[in-house]
Amino acid sequence: MTKELTKEDVWTIEEAENLYRVKLWGESYFYVNEQGHLSVRPILGDPIGIDVFRVAQDLKQQKIQFPLLIRFQDLLRSRVSELNNAFRRAIEEAEYRNVYVGVYPIKVNQLHEVVQEILEAGRPFSFGLECGSKAELVAALPHLEDDRTLLICNGYKDWTMMRLMLIGQLLGKNVIPILEKYSEIQLMLPLASELGVRPKFGVRVRVSVAGSGKWAASGGDASKFGITISELVNMIDELTARGVADGFKLLHFHLGSQILDIQNLKQAVKEIARIYATLRKRGLDIEYVDVGGGLGVNYEAGEVTSPHGINYTLQEYTNAVVYTVKEVCDAEKVSHPILVSESGRALTAHHSVLIVEVMASHRRDAVQDSLAPEKIDNPVVQELAKLLAFVTDKRRKSVPILLETFHDAAEKRQEVSLLFELGYCTLDQKAIAEKLYWSVCINVNRMLQRRNPELLPKDLMAMREQLTDQYLCDFSVFQSIQDYWSVGQVFPIMPLQRLNEQPTRLATLVDLTCDSDGKVDKFIAPTGAKNALELHRLVEGEPYYLGIFLVGAYQDILGDIHNLFGRVTEVHVYADAEERDNYFVEKVIKGTTVQEILAVVQYFPNDLQRRMEQVIQQKVKEGLIRPKVGVQLLDQYSKAFHEYTYLDSNDGA
Repeated sequence: MTKELTKEDVWTIEEAENLYRVKLWGESYFYVNEQGHLSVRPILGDPIGIDVFRVAQDLKQQKIQFPLLIRFQDLLRSRVSELNNAFRRAIEEAEYRNVYVGVYPIKVNQLHEVVQEILEAGRPFSFGLECGSKAELVAALPHLEDDRTLLICNGYKDWTMMRLMLIGQLLGKNVIPILEKYSEIQLMLPLASELGVRPKFGVRVRVSVAGSGKWAASGGDASKFGITISELVNMIDELTARGVADGFKLLHFHLGSQILDIQNLKQAVKEIARIYATLRKRGLDIEYVDVGGGLGVNYEAGEVTSPHGINYTLQEYTNAVVYTVKEVCDAEKVSHPILVSESGRALTAHHSVLIVEVMASHRRDAVQDSLAPEKIDNPVVQELAKLLAFVTDKRRKSVPILLETFHDAAEKRQEVSLLFELGYCTLDQKAIAEKLYWSVCINVNRMLQRRNPELLPKDLMAMREQLTDQYLCDFSVFQSIQDYWSVGQVFPIMPLQRLNEQPTRLATLVDLTCDSDGKVDKFIAPTGAKNALELHRLVEGEPYYLGIFLVGAYQDILGDIHNLFGRVTEVHVYADAEERDNYFVEKVIKGTTVQEILAVVQYFPNDLQRRMEQVIQQKVKEGLIRPKVGVQLLDQYSKAFHEYTYLDSNDGA
């Protein structure tokens, strides 16, 4: 018994959707079904639904270990279609006289299955790729099956990278290196001459408008990428002098991977459109205007005041780009450019759901039955029992009275601790005092449930936080939701089942790692974030699953190997109305084993087993264990190399 919510009326699935704000962050994809299970409609415009809890149950029965990442691959295709169709609608309505060509920045999620799915879904829209490193370039080049497919190459470049980009052009591919700094001219031109290629390229400009939120430094004067306006003017002069200015095909800017405010975008687009128009008037044959990435995702459920929320829709974003460029170009009487965007987060975030199992809960230890004060022989502990009796009666009490009761209980608890240290209180008496103290706090908190938390004294608010349960979950914060730990990104988290039942617990989530930062104590809320999540009481023998949503962008790639927890098991799911439960599993990619993760930090089985064998043999010689036991111990040690790095809830032990 600890921090518990009141349960009065019949709980509905609509209330569950509102509590966890499903329709805001989940858009049209996620919902709660009639069984009280979290479900997904992954195909745009198709009512077919997949019960995520049932998927988790089926995988559990197949002995697939948790935590695991479920990829709803159809969702990738839906997001690609939504983005391209939104631009097409805006272009048609605005009577824009050119087209939109999107590119997927593979840094957002480089996993091959993700990239392939996006390219296949984007084929009707001539969707391309963006890369920003040597390895990404090597991965992307062979995927340009159609010569018209656009490959944007951002980032700082060395000789190898630039040569590969120019080789792509030599092969007739639509590869455009983006010059990030003035000196890259000196890198590009000699290599182009050596290969016999007349280079085409783009330039990234530092617009004066900065982004907002955590990634504001990606744009404006603070950006580490791009050239200034003065450098752009000098660069054009040099390109003209060298006779290669006709290769300048693309103008680019970037405000960051999550633009929070649509006004920032409009200002930046207006500035880049003005630069484009000016350069066209100077005779430069620029074909593309690339507005970069930044199409946002509603991690914090659409609240414009939250640090990671966005204040616009997908259609408003595309309208802002199309209409702003058209307005400037029409005023300047120049042709409309091909529009390019590098949206990655908005395409991939929704399709991945991390499923973690709650292994146990830690609650404050309280008295289970009534405890008469006169039966307690220690007078200070007796006072705590009297305080508990006072707060458990039926009479309504004011906030000042409850505050005073809490202060009295805290004082008595401290007195008991001092008496114990001095030897005037037994261990059993101290244990009873602890239970009585937490029981007082629990009952005070219960009386505060319907009070406005913003009007409560800070001591009572601090007490409420101390009462929060801890739910131990089988995963690593550092591996699976690193942005939560590193930049304070809040992700939607909710149970997969029992959503037709009112949650009666408030809890924070703690992971398997030994680090105190390995916890989640910030959750999406109507305003900003809350410090505890509404969850259900655990039922012995029944699994309880939590879904962590919108993790498809960056989180799949960023995770480190804290405590040597590796990649989680990955399951690729497709919707199919002819299959039982409307889905089938196309692929299961097993998570990292102990042996695989140890190899990353240069521990190898042969060496470790040899060392372990020496330890065991020494103990056999000393007579501590029998030889047969030593053989069994070494065998058990060796088997651990092939185990999943996370907890095995299927383990009979």
